[in-house]
Amino acid sequence: MQIFVNGESRNVADGFTATQLVEELGLTDRRVAMEVNLDIVTRSRYSQHTFKEGDKIEVVHAIGGG
Repeated sequence: MQIFVNGESRNVADGFTATQLVEELGLTDRRVAMEVNLDIVTRSRYSQHTFKEGDKIEVVHAIGGG
């Protein structure tokens, strides 16, 4: 199925989870925020949240500075 991650099309298997997406993006050790179709998905729900065809996902990660 096709989803959109930060504006880019991506093909994934049915049942693909938010946890799997974070792993594929190489962000497992970073603080990230995820929004799916304008709704925030909390990190505690990543393993249960599965994407649907055409979902629009925004993933951002915190960058330290100062």
